[in-house]
Amino acid sequence: MGTPFPNQVSDFIQRHHLLSHGSKYLLALSGGADSVALLLVTKELGYDIEAVHCNFHLRGEEADRDEQFCKQFCKQQHVPLHLAHFDTRFYAETHKVSIEMAARQLRYSHFERLMADIGAQGILVAHHQDDSVETVLLNLIRGTGLHGLKGISPINGHIIRPLLGLTRQKIEAFLEERKQEYVTDSSNLTADVVRNKIRLEVLPLLRTINPSVSESIALTANRLSQAAKIFDEAIQQKIKAASIPQEEALCQAYFVRKIDDEYVLFEILKPLSFSPAQITDIYQHLDAETGTLFASATHEVLFDRGRMLIQPQLAPFKSMRLPVTGQYVLPSGLKLVIEEQVVDDDFCISKDPATACLDADKVKFPLLLRTVREGDRFQPLGMRGSRLVSDFLTDRKYTLFQKRRQLLIEDATGRIVWLVGLRPCHSCRVTPETRKITVLKMKDVKKDER
Repeated sequence: MGTPFPNQVSDFIQRHHLLSHGSKYLLALSGGADSVALLLVTKELGYDIEAVHCNFHLRGEEADRDEQFCKQFCKQQHVPLHLAHFDTRFYAETHKVSIEMAARQLRYSHFERLMADIGAQGILVAHHQDDSVETVLLNLIRGTGLHGLKGISPINGHIIRPLLGLTRQKIEAFLEERKQEYVTDSSNLTADVVRNKIRLEVLPLLRTINPSVSESIALTANRLSQAAKIFDEAIQQKIKAASIPQEEALCQAYFVRKIDDEYVLFEILKPLSFSPAQITDIYQHLDAETGTLFASATHEVLFDRGRMLIQPQLAPFKSMRLPVTGQYVLPSGLKLVIEEQVVDDDFCISKDPATACLDADKVKFPLLLRTVREGDRFQPLGMRGSRLVSDFLTDRKYTLFQKRRQLLIEDATGRIVWLVGLRPCHSCRVTPETRKITVLKMKDVKKDER
């Protein structure tokens, strides 16, 4: 006779340091076999638990049946129950996410708030060994890296999984032994979702080859989890070797020639929403010409003069009209100060690149603060003719990222009077005949506060 189910759960909890007596925990109760078993066994082991059940109103009468079951079950077990109702479809439509993602976001957001409200130390969920095996196979199919093959972790932040060492078969055997009823979600019985296909079709087929396939995959995942720790250290060393000092506050930079392993690139880009296929494509173009750009939902990769630059996707800068002198705060946290000064004996033109001194009689309000547009031309201070702004920036080895962020100020005539931080306009320069000056200063609000 094997080790009793509660003892196996207790051993797993102790081995992974998941729970402690004297602390309160919130338990996610769906009414299904897994969560029912989790409630029974943690209560039997003497842990202080309160249950929470979410009704997502997606399965009509079946969802209401599950709620009623949870009420009766918790009453029988003398366990406090918290109920939550969600309009999941409305949330999904409003936030432009799938129904499955909407339910997940609603569920875990509510769990976190409720956990804080009742003073709980963690949220117990009923994922078990088969769930972890399904995750391994799902990630293998999707082509994720080594970390995707580790399966589910016993603890992740506030989420705790005491049943992760037990199979679904053992859970159901425990409930049968206790003659404990539970409800079944009919949506889990159809193979119309990838995970369900793995559960209902792939794993049964694999068991015809090896009846202990779940245990074997779980054991391999555990070994990979241990190997991943060593692997991570080696990868971080390679990433460090490939990195160069950040030249821009918004960019991470890497030497392309030092990224000699696609997996190093994978570890750099995967957390930044790049798909495995995109990463392979980028790796195959490490010698791409300057200006080549790749984008994910959250970040961009730019190749520039032998470097690979990475930055978050940035919202386009919205042009600002500057009708009069004064102070204008930019969304980035910078502040533009516009002042007028009379030229006197004490006046001296500022040499600070963040300041431009212009002949006020030659600058026509209202001004406009905007980013560079294709075809923009201006006359840099000290030059007789005009130049394309893009060529001016290229001469200074500006990257595409820098060019897109470069600000300029034009006056009411459409003339660019200041390429911010770089050069004022020659035709607006201060001369011996100048009597009044328009001063433009770009300041960092945070530095001013300090």
